[in-house]
Amino acid sequence: MPDGSASAGLFALVVLAALAFSYINGFHDTANAIATSVSTRVLTPRQAVLLSGVLNFAGAMLSTGVAATVGKGIVEPRAVSSEILLAALLAAIAWNLVTWAYGIPSSSSHALIGGVIGAALAAKGPAVLEPSAWRQVILPLVVSPPVGLVGGFLAMTALYWLLRGWSPIRVNGWFSRLQIVSAAWMSLTHGLNDAQKSMGIIGIALVSAGVLPSFAVPLWVKVLAAATMALGTAAGGWRIIRTLGMRMIRLQPVHGFAAEVAAAAVITLASALRMPVSTTHVIASSVMGVGTARNWRLVRWQIASEILVAMVVTIPVTAAIAALVYAVMARL
Repeated sequence: MPDGSASAGLFALVVLAALAFSYINGFHDTANAIATSVSTRVLTPRQAVLLSGVLNFAGAMLSTGVAATVGKGIVEPRAVSSEILLAALLAAIAWNLVTWAYGIPSSSSHALIGGVIGAALAAKGPAVLEPSAWRQVILPLVVSPPVGLVGGFLAMTALYWLLRGWSPIRVNGWFSRLQIVSAAWMSLTHGLNDAQKSMGIIGIALVSAGVLPSFAVPLWVKVLAAATMALGTAAGGWRIIRTLGMRMIRLQPVHGFAAEVAAAAVITLASALRMPVSTTHVIASSVMGVGTARNWRLVRWQIASEILVAMVVTIPVTAAIAALVYAVMARL
């Protein structure tokens, strides 16, 4: 533990805030993994959240590549104080709770990264940001939703061609089972990418507090971050599930399967490349792509535009909140 009661107390607050963010991230982003399977009635809500919670935990334990990018790719860990991290986490938590209350599928990843950038800039100025942050962190966040949109469109188009001779009853029968597999894959990738962001923040805190000489993710950090996200996922974020799975477009099992497979493929690839992406925006854009392939008029584009606005404003808003929180903390 860090020396001194004040620094030890602040370090403990950062860890608790990171775990709180992980829990809120879980129930805020439950919709990412299960909204389509619940809306198509392939799984009951209880079955879906239990499946998602277990596989979120399993996915989070598979790797620490994304955690390393968050821990070392945004700011230099040794240049970051516990105050910066706490301000970033409080900003991200506040934004997640506001968007959850209004049922807006915003990105927890955007919120956290925006918070880190804003607090670090307020404390240290632009020099503290890593030069590779734009390529390794910001670019994947921007590029992955369009890739998900195209992936959903192509997956649905391919299925229409492959299944053109099938009866609707046969299609629904097969894809009612196959969508359980795609939902499981989506849940696994959600843990694989999203849970690691909290791990990365705690890793930075361990370095800045002098507990670790260089960035690493100890096993206890992996287990705690994975478990808290799994518990949050199991709690279920029903407001956002309704928006993503029911309000934007009505889906059948084959459409849910196509959206989940496209989104899970994008997130799996990003995780393999150690790139943090927004699982929320990837699955939302995949659903839009599937809806466009089906009939673009069936997509409620007003809902889609709200998601797009949230994607654009999240980083600057959370950066501003974090900068303000840090300024207040610095005066105390």
